[in-house]
Amino acid sequence: MNKESGLKDKVIGKIKEVEGKVTKDKLREAEGKAQKKKGEVVDRVNEIKKNAEEKISNEVT
Repeated sequence: MNKESGLKDKVIGKIKEVEGKVTKDKLREAEGKAQKKKGEVVDRVNEIKKNAEEKISNEVT
């Protein structure tokens, strides 16, 4: 199983989003929001995988 965490993307995305707001760069702000959302999706997918593996493990034993 891939143990990739979305934390890095969430943090970097938030930084880019804030940077875009401060500099009034809408493209940079949007880029940050997208990267932050990617991190959230990665974390959610990992959570779903973990829950599925636990359920399968419980049914096998």
